[in-house]
Amino acid sequence: MTAVPEVQAQPIRPFRIRAGQRSLLAEVQEVWAYRELLGFLVWRDIKIRYVQTILGPLWALIVPFITMILLTVIFGHVAGLKGEYKVPYPIFVFSGNLIWIYFSGCLSGSARSVISNINLITKVYVPRLMIPLESTVVPVIDFALAFLILLGLFGYYHRAPHWHTVLIPFFLGLALLTAFGVGLWLSALTVRFRDIPFVLPLLTQLWFYVSPVIYGSTFIPPRYQWLIAINPMTGPIDGFRWAVLGRGVPHYELFATSFGVGVILTASGIWYFLRTERSFADLI
Repeated sequence: MTAVPEVQAQPIRPFRIRAGQRSLLAEVQEVWAYRELLGFLVWRDIKIRYVQTILGPLWALIVPFITMILLTVIFGHVAGLKGEYKVPYPIFVFSGNLIWIYFSGCLSGSARSVISNINLITKVYVPRLMIPLESTVVPVIDFALAFLILLGLFGYYHRAPHWHTVLIPFFLGLALLTAFGVGLWLSALTVRFRDIPFVLPLLTQLWFYVSPVIYGSTFIPPRYQWLIAINPMTGPIDGFRWAVLGRGVPHYELFATSFGVGVILTASGIWYFLRTERSFADLI
């Protein structure tokens, strides 16, 4: 009977599993692969937004209309501010506020987007970038409904939108780009600091007054133009207003500077979000 040679056990070497660094292209491809889920999330939030409300989607018309009246009375009549493009002040202020309402809606939704989808974060796997992205798509519905009021104002004042309106998707895309970048920062920071949603209304209000909504970009003295140019929302607001009203020469320098700041903001937001997303499940 042959003896079985003894086999010495090899020592087990400990090793650590770490999440690999993924490229931005891989993240974008994954979001595209899950595009049907993105559509489902958008549709879910649209249905939830007006559930158990009496007026439903009419709130998307009522709120901008009342806001326009208040801004016209306070800043147009009392403060005596004048708009640009030689149009009535209600049209001027509403055309700027329309983009701002979309942007502020994106911010409020993005801040709580990650912590509101705790089941998606902890139970199943989805591309995390999809969650704040969904918060920037849903407010487009409210934007489209409120746009009907702008058309009504043109009819009331016997005016017609300019053919430059074909560029509206471009400037709305600039607003979406900025909202997505800011939303990435807000959603990631809210996971760690739950104070962000409480501070956000104040920051949004301050941002409103430094954006050319109630006044035109030419209202700012030339030596301070660079201050309004570095505001990433100046380009979308001023550009949308020019596209709708269509008079005068577009402010190319403002567009370029504002667009550049928006791109930097979005790129940094993507970097920070991807850098911190692996700790979301632990912090939530």
